[in-house]
Amino acid sequence: MNVRTIAGLAREGGVGVETVRFYQRRGLLPTPDRWSRDGGGAGIRRYGDEDVRRLQFIRSAQVAGFTLDQIKELLSLDAGEDRVRARELAAERLTALTRIISDLEEARTALRRLADACASEDSGPCPIIAAFQTLPPTVRD
Repeated sequence: MNVRTIAGLAREGGVGVETVRFYQRRGLLPTPDRWSRDGGGAGIRRYGDEDVRRLQFIRSAQVAGFTLDQIKELLSLDAGEDRVRARELAAERLTALTRIISDLEEARTALRRLADACASEDSGPCPIIAAFQTLPPTVRD
């Protein structure tokens, strides 16, 4: 087993040291005891390969759009092998992603239409700017 400091763990996980500490405070990553050669508790913390795997899981789950609370639940489900709940969480996330993708596709279509209108006219107000100026504040914010 490879051991590393918190800086090494952060580097391998593609995050900063403060992110590792944040995950520890949230209960997503364990905080190992301090280690020193003389056996006292005044040394540095050592992280193993399992910590790297767990950190990489957290990062991958975040990229998939899971919240930290959902990730914490997924981590606890892994220990208990509750596949039903894990599938439910994945299905919820897929539904949310499908909705987001649909919204983004609609936005792309609308923007493409505005860009085409802007390119077809050489004078007058730009249709892109005019469209965004007429949006209600809740849509723009």
